[in-house]
Amino acid sequence: MARYTGPRSRIARKFKEPIYGADKVLEKKAYPPGQHGFGKKRGSKQSEYSEQLQEKQKAKYTYGILERQFRKTFAKASHSKGITGVVLLQLVESRLDNVVYRMGIAPSRNAARQLVSHCHIAVNGKVVNVPSYTVKPGFKVAVREKSKSLEAITRSVGPGSPHPYPWIEFNPQTLEGTYISLPERAQIPENIREQLIVELYSK
Repeated sequence: MARYTGPRSRIARKFKEPIYGADKVLEKKAYPPGQHGFGKKRGSKQSEYSEQLQEKQKAKYTYGILERQFRKTFAKASHSKGITGVVLLQLVESRLDNVVYRMGIAPSRNAARQLVSHCHIAVNGKVVNVPSYTVKPGFKVAVREKSKSLEAITRSVGPGSPHPYPWIEFNPQTLEGTYISLPERAQIPENIREQLIVELYSK
């Protein structure tokens, strides 16, 4: 199974949330896609399993992770100290592609994944081209010197770019940043009910 490359608005409508950022289509069509969007199913109550599965799918689409990798990440979280659901979110937040996105070097996680894959990003001075690479607290993440003039990067960190998150330090002039610490659950803005995911995998 490859990553989803179809219409992003369709996914946003499916979850009724701007999974990939602001979406005007979602504002106009606040109902699920397909011919049954306005049908009886709209008001029907979801089963517990369906609700849990949908929450997992939402997390996977949000962070751009495939099932096998997501399952491995959950297994790692379940064997770690702390609340499993929170640790799960901290692990996906620590992925290099996500850190690059949070720093504002790329406008989306997909764009961040491309920058990493094309060897434009360095961690602690060494080029890393694996999007799922785990960035640990204290690690330095920066744009390679020869990549700093890329239009995609300069446009993303230009005027009006998002302010770095509290667990991340970033210097837009040098295009370098530090992953200070693991984010607290309250600091992670994604609307994901991680407990439902834990319940799903615990069945």
